[in-house]
Amino acid sequence: MNAELAPGVLAQRGEPAPVSDSPHGSSRVPLIELADVTKTFHTGDLDVEILHGVSLKVYPGEYLAIMGASGSGKTTLMNILGCLDRPTKGRYMLDGTAVSELNRKQLAVLRNHKLGFVFQSFNLLARTTALENVELPMFYSNKFLSLRLQKESALKALEKVGLTDRAAHHPSQLSGGQQQRVALARALVNEPEVILADEPTGNLDSHSGAEVIALFHALHASGRTIILITHDVDVAAVASRQVHLRDGRIAA
Repeated sequence: MNAELAPGVLAQRGEPAPVSDSPHGSSRVPLIELADVTKTFHTGDLDVEILHGVSLKVYPGEYLAIMGASGSGKTTLMNILGCLDRPTKGRYMLDGTAVSELNRKQLAVLRNHKLGFVFQSFNLLARTTALENVELPMFYSNKFLSLRLQKESALKALEKVGLTDRAAHHPSQLSGGQQQRVALARALVNEPEVILADEPTGNLDSHSGAEVIALFHALHASGRTIILITHDVDVAAVASRQVHLRDGRIAA
């Protein structure tokens, strides 16, 4: 696998770089829009505000890296973008849908069809094969899809990450890099519009990390929208745009 990485371009204040004639980011209608989003957590008698009026637009086909030190609010922001948590105040629009107005069931449907997730710790089920792990999202979003078609879709997703020969292996039989590629296949199986990745190379050695980042680069080249949380400047450098969080605010 070619692990050569493309250079990134630094942008400021969360605003997109100028749009070219390429298919990536060519639309001026944002796929994701946050407007003055705050998030407050209640701890006993204390209210702790983690995000302070964050506004951000993400356009179709963008590759966005969100960077920040520990405690900057980047994971909280990722959870809101991924419809895993709700903002305390502000507006979140995802592909024209006002996320804040949805109930839990509607949120789950939106999440399963629009978003794919990749986590630092892989989050694979230990007692199931790679193929079964990839099939799992379809049990929730494509309940009426036959088992044969689910298997075919899962195998195609594993093929995209170069792991069809490991379909019958359990996570304990796979390297860290292979486990993360299975997790990426699982994120891709429902053909989501956005891939959200939270420190996807954090538990990998440099070689395995480069392979995973090369896969993200290939997905972006095919037109996929990618939002990557990372503290690694080398990982962020492959993104077409970088947003830096500091103390719960977007910093230039």
